[in-house]
Amino acid sequence: MLPPRYDPTEVEPRILAFWEERDLWRCDPRSGKPPFSIVIPPPNITGRLHLGHNLVYTLQDLLIRYKRMAGFEACWFPGTDHAGIATQNVVEKALAKEGITRQDLGREGFVRRVWEWKERYGNEIIDQLQVLGCSCDWSRQRFTLDPGLSRAVTLAFVRLHRDGLIYRGDYMIHWCPRCGTALSDIEVEHEEVDGHLYFVRYPLDGGGHVTVATTRPETMLGDTGVAVNPRDERHRHLVGRTAILPLLDRRLPIVGAEEVDPEFGTGVLKITPGHDPVDREIGKRYGLPAIDILNPDGTINAHGGPFAGLDRFAAREEVVARLKAGGLLEKVVPYRHAVGHCQRCRTRVEPRISTQWFVHMKPLAEPAIAAVREGRIQFVPERWAKVYFDWLEGIRDWCVSRQLWWGHRIPAWYGPDGETFIARDEAEARKLAARHYGHDVPLRQDEDVLDTWFSSALWPFSVMGWPEETVELRTFYPTSVLVTAFDILFFWVARMVMMGLHFMGEVPFREVLITPFIVDEHGQKMSRSRGNMIDALEVKESHGMDALRFTMAGSSTKGREMRVSLRQLDEARNFQNKLWNMARFILTNTEDVGPTAALDGRPLAPEDRWIRSRLSWLVEKVRTEFDRYNFHLASDALYHFTWHEMCDWYLELAKLRLQGDDPEARVTCQLVLREALDIVVRLLHPVMPFLTEEIWGHMGREGALARADYPQPRPEWRDPEAEGQLNQVMDLIREVRAVRAEVGVPAGAEVELVLVSGEGSAGLATVFASAIQRLARAARVRHEPGARLPMGAARGVAGEVAFFLPVGGIVDWEVVRERIRRDLARATTELARLEGRLNTPQFRQKAAPEVVAKAEEEARALRARCARLERCLAS
Repeated sequence: MLPPRYDPTEVEPRILAFWEERDLWRCDPRSGKPPFSIVIPPPNITGRLHLGHNLVYTLQDLLIRYKRMAGFEACWFPGTDHAGIATQNVVEKALAKEGITRQDLGREGFVRRVWEWKERYGNEIIDQLQVLGCSCDWSRQRFTLDPGLSRAVTLAFVRLHRDGLIYRGDYMIHWCPRCGTALSDIEVEHEEVDGHLYFVRYPLDGGGHVTVATTRPETMLGDTGVAVNPRDERHRHLVGRTAILPLLDRRLPIVGAEEVDPEFGTGVLKITPGHDPVDREIGKRYGLPAIDILNPDGTINAHGGPFAGLDRFAAREEVVARLKAGGLLEKVVPYRHAVGHCQRCRTRVEPRISTQWFVHMKPLAEPAIAAVREGRIQFVPERWAKVYFDWLEGIRDWCVSRQLWWGHRIPAWYGPDGETFIARDEAEARKLAARHYGHDVPLRQDEDVLDTWFSSALWPFSVMGWPEETVELRTFYPTSVLVTAFDILFFWVARMVMMGLHFMGEVPFREVLITPFIVDEHGQKMSRSRGNMIDALEVKESHGMDALRFTMAGSSTKGREMRVSLRQLDEARNFQNKLWNMARFILTNTEDVGPTAALDGRPLAPEDRWIRSRLSWLVEKVRTEFDRYNFHLASDALYHFTWHEMCDWYLELAKLRLQGDDPEARVTCQLVLREALDIVVRLLHPVMPFLTEEIWGHMGREGALARADYPQPRPEWRDPEAEGQLNQVMDLIREVRAVRAEVGVPAGAEVELVLVSGEGSAGLATVFASAIQRLARAARVRHEPGARLPMGAARGVAGEVAFFLPVGGIVDWEVVRERIRRDLARATTELARLEGRLNTPQFRQKAAPEVVAKAEEEARALRARCARLERCLAS
């Protein structure tokens, strides 16, 4: 027997152990079942489960559990990412507390320390995924620095280089002084900041001066020219002259360049080829040298003359002070502009020329664009395809080298004269070098590692054993669907498509489900500073993981945002308790019925036919919405059926027979209750696996619910007649309750119910009289067609059925009349306000669909209430 209360803190660990002991998630690629596969977006080993993770992993687990129960060989491939920059930063901070740096340890010693950290802390996120209930095949867990995956990364680099898609050169890149590494374009986030525009006078050789405007005056230390737009009549006469760089007295040729915007500043541009991409292009055209004034840590190097050693921002202040002292600072004005920041550490990045490795992207992007245009990959929602196209069509080459020690070291070796050898390992590199030089020579491996996203781009096939031709690749590649957040659409999704097509000749997944961004109930981004964060692990303790999962699934729409609040979590916990209490009621009242007992043609009551008809509808609805990724609609259907149809109505109607004198009717009712519970827990299992598995264990079923069959629609159960009858009964009871409440009938008072007209009213008074008496608190139910309304009676209408309640001796009509007038006035005012909002085109265009639907539902309820109050007043 189920305990009186559901305690997730006791149940969840026990169910996890139950699943683990039975090794339920192990998949068999040779089973012959239709395959369904998902690769997990590998979380960073530095990560901790937050709501965004929770949403993505809940939906993946929901799909895997659903497909597994539906007869598929469902395999969810788990793993973690080594997270180069993030992990190195964490370990360096830990070392700093010990008073040492990675340089003190040396490369090998530092990497050894990172591995030690990984072994100690790196599995926390996996432990948290298991606590969430993720039913991955944990025997297939991978790490992006595993030997097998490292081999795949090296081979991919070698092949891309062989195919002419990887090259090395000096290019303008984004540099993060904090992380000490180059960044790719999409690892830089541009944010609007309040800065200044400095107007600086550059003396002209031969007399006079020209004024330039800049937001970064410290970079003038690297100026090698000045440019004006040749069509700018104010300044084109300056072309060919020479300016003198303030503070350093460097001679700067003045050139003409169409790139110069005459509207910006003074229309005169200082050219710093070493620290600005536009200046770099102008400099290359005119042969202007590129001077790098920065050290890797963001301090000024020797090229900065007297400013060498200063931090870049301290140098800015010192440069401005000296310009002002020399009378060369014309003015400073406030200026708001976009500045690039490191996506990981939020440090301002610096454009800088550096020798780096790049992937040539355009040849890879073209097949990736075609794959989506031709429908081989579909985005859900479809609008994300446009974002995907926009990025790929304007794609730039990918800087893949990082100046780190933790990660996949670039498989490039250099000979004594700088000759480069790309190889799968050092032994192969030595053979290539010996062939090139004619004898053995010492080699030096490239110090850099690959961008973390390089290995992640290979994940869908490397995790299945590539480059070997494995049974997993034959069975599960391409994967069925990728579930991920939109913020890694470029970092990861597009690159996986490109690499999958290049190395496998096939897309890595058939569909891409992009999850919405989680905000709070007011539409605000969640953050600790705002105090609106919801901690997933704290919710596990306070509400249970199933309540969190149900909230995630129930809130996940196909919009850009989804709102999550503690109120929703409370509602999910209440639903969890409702389901538990329903199961407890059914199991308690069916203990004398065996788990294998069947209806076997027993005559069914109208309410039995109704609940089976609704169950058939529910199964079809849930399966359809799961297949369409409408998890919110499936969850809503499950919630509404369980709470409102099963608990509010069928259980209440069942009590009449469970407590009645007819043993055959009682057994039939018990069997239908068992049948309904069986279907509901199966349907709910993918969303609420812990609670449903626990209930299943008390139902006397064999095996685990997680491996049971998912319910199939039963069209033979559909019964429009029974649904019509029960809808009429429920409408009548609801309306009687509402009228009693409006006129103030005490809750415990039983009042006669007289049905005076309407099709089916005779049946209501006979077949369903007992049910109506019990649920509407009616002393008795009479059917009197055409009966006149007596004095002091309250009347109502439920669909086509008109009725009255003789309440004259129970309520004070003078008091009731005044209250009803007030209530009617308030309801009418609120209805007018709501209808005005609904009639505003802007509201319907801008509001979320669920907000509009809620407003429409409220308006319908208010119209019904106004009509009811008017009838009561007329009484």
